[in-house]
Formats: sequence, C-alpha cells, structure tokens
Amino acid sequence: MLRLQSPLPEEYTTASKEELADRIGAAKQTLGDRLFVLGHHYQRDEVMQWADARGDSYGLSVLAQNRPEAEYIVFCGVHFMAEAADILTGAHQKVVLPDLNAGCSMADMADIDSVEEAWETLEDITDIERVVPITYMNSSAALKAFVGQHGGAVCTSTNARAVLDWALVSPDGPQGRQVLFFPDQHLGRNTGHQMGYDESDMAIWNYRKDMGGLEEHEIKEKTFLLWKGHCSVHQRFSVKNVEDFRSEHPDGLIIAHPECSYEVCSRADKVGSTSFIIDEVEKAPAGSVIGIGTEIHLVNRIKNETPDKTIVSLDPLLCPCSTMFRIDAPHLAWIMDGLVAGEVRNQIVVDDDVAHWARVSLQRMLDIT
Repeated sequence: MLRLQSPLPEEYTTASKEELADRIGAAKQTLGDRLFVLGHHYQRDEVMQWADARGDSYGLSVLAQNRPEAEYIVFCGVHFMAEAADILTGAHQKVVLPDLNAGCSMADMADIDSVEEAWETLEDITDIERVVPITYMNSSAALKAFVGQHGGAVCTSTNARAVLDWALVSPDGPQGRQVLFFPDQHLGRNTGHQMGYDESDMAIWNYRKDMGGLEEHEIKEKTFLLWKGHCSVHQRFSVKNVEDFRSEHPDGLIIAHPECSYEVCSRADKVGSTSFIIDEVEKAPAGSVIGIGTEIHLVNRIKNETPDKTIVSLDPLLCPCSTMFRIDAPHLAWIMDGLVAGEVRNQIVVDDDVAHWARVSLQRMLDIT
C-alpha cells in the first residue's frame, strides 16, 4: 500500500544522536501528560527509550484508551497499529505515526478489495452463512470493519485459539462450517493444528488467482481457507535454523512466534506472542540457553535485559522488520517538535463508519476472550 511521507527537513537528517535526544527530551518535558508515547516491541532502542509504554500492538492501543488525559498519542509502530489506537481512543485524542511509510507487508497482503472479491466468490459457491471471517490484528481498519459487518471477529496471536473455537465449535458462537482467515496463513495453520485439525482440513486462498487458486470442491470441503499472506520476518525462520540450534545447544529451549511456519513451530518447545516470549524468558531458570524465533530488535533487547541467560536468535542472519525500522529518532523528533508548536503531523484518522464496525469486531473478540 502506497503511503507518502514527506522528506524530513535537513536539521533532523543531519542532527547528531545527542541533538535529537535533546529535542525529544525537551518536547516530552514541555508536553507532559498531554503526550503518551507508545513503543512496539520491535522498535529500535533509539526510539524505545522514549516510550511511556511498550508492548504488543493491541495492548498498546488499550493503554492509550486508558489515558484520556493524553491529547497526543505518538504510536511508534506501523500503520495498522495507529489505526487501532485511533479506533479505541476518544474523539479529543489525536494519534500520530512518526513515519507514514511504516506499514506492514503482511497487512498489505490482504486489502479490502481482494477480501470483498473473495467473499463474493464464496457466496457463489458455498453457503456463505456458514463462513466466518476472522482477521488477525495485523490488518487494516477496513478489514476489521469487514469482519464486524459479516459476523466475524478479530484475533491476536494470543487469543487466536479462543476466537477460532468460538467461530467453529462453541455453542455460543456462529458454529461456522468454515473460516476465512486473513492475512497470516501461518497463524491460522498453527492454530488449526492446535485445535486438532490437519492439513487435509486446510487450503491456501491465493488472492492473486481466480477462486483463490482452488477447485470448487476444495472451497466447499475445507474448514480453513487461509489467506496467502505472511510476515516477511517470521517466514525466514527455517527447520535448518532449529536443527542448527539443537545441534549446538542440545539442552536449549526454543520459543517461536506463531507467525513462523508450522514446520518451525511444531519443532519448537514453546510457541506464543511477543509478550508470551518475554514472559517465558523471564520464567526460565538462570543459565538457560534460549533460541528465539522473532524479530531481532526484541531478541536483542531481551538479551540485554536478561544477562543471567544466553539468548540467541534462531536465525543469526535475521534482518529487522524493515517497515517497523522506518521509525527512528529523526522522525520522532520531527513529530514531537511539531506537537510543541501546535502542529499535528501524520495524524491517523479512521472513517467513522469503518471505526464503528471495527469496534464491533474488536468487541466480539473481547467478549469471546
């Protein structure tokens, strides 16, 4: 998805780290409680040091919702996260994203036009009343609104199992025959396996092909229609990474994020969200050797904050999340200086109708979990 971020003035691009830190620190002091800075776990340290709260995308949005005195919410994350914060916060609050180009490649793999086209195809082939759309939190506000309008719900990497149980099994849910799960195929597949389903119950919906690249009988028979989307970081982890770690650290612990492939997650000792990973590392005994399958900034931060354990990335060559990496000290300083001057730059605003239906899908998630 194309977003246009204007080039920064030279005074920010040429400033030293110390000068940028002075600007950001002064702005924070001036704005006081009117400002609330959110830092996603994958942010670089030069940004994270200024965060008033750090965490997962949805958790941070809830924290913003609980800070009504904050007039400005600076979300150091990516676009869909800032949208969620705007949906949940009050009308008097303004959510800003330091760099508009900080998107999410996974979220962009499922746009509203492609999902609506897929839904129309399903309507022509199968009983659409028995199909439940489920979108991962890592998706646009438009997709959250779509599932809200069509009886589905949002899920996170923490509660995906509970949401899919609701969709397919629970007597209190829609008792669907199928779920259309987007945008991350791996979270859907890993959760399906946890529920006792296998590959014969699943099919990939390739949004670039007619009928998702599937035969009519497949569309009718499969329980899980998994959108052909993935996280560019987590898909890099491989079975070889796991085998190499096991060879070097036979007694080591492997923790993987559920956006990794099923082949990796099925070989890991534990699988869970970024918050889960942090908690599991904290609970591990001193001296533990832990291989982690998630974004490198978080792995390095855990390593630095847990000196009594050996923390390594499963993939020693792993690159950072390139879109999350766009948020840096120059952009943060530029945003903060603007707020001090009364200029709200890069405000993220979700259309009222979209926000309404997105809140419906988010509330369903909360009611389920």
